[in-house]
Amino acid sequence: MTQEITLLDAHQQWASDAAPIIVDIRDAQSFAQGHIPGSLQLNNDNVAEFISNTDGGAQVIVVCYHGISSQQAASVLQQNGLTNAVSMQGGFTAWQMQFPDDVEAN
Repeated sequence: MTQEITLLDAHQQWASDAAPIIVDIRDAQSFAQGHIPGSLQLNNDNVAEFISNTDGGAQVIVVCYHGISSQQAASVLQQNGLTNAVSMQGGFTAWQMQFPDDVEAN
């Protein structure tokens, strides 16, 4: 079963010195319009490279639109050795509403 992280816990970890790796699985256009600062846009073209270049114990938070698709994506990352991959509840939509000052656009 996929682990989840609350929006508040994700924000606290993001703001900490030991910030997790945040990956955003939304489409490139949505990512360009707004994303969590420091997050990586992850898609089918770069996921294999990301998995092979990321420490298996790294804290990875997966973000999608509403926190649904990220559950499956986090599960796939876990199955491929990233044992601390979690899905952020509420997705980017919730982040943008709760923390509008912590959104970056390209």
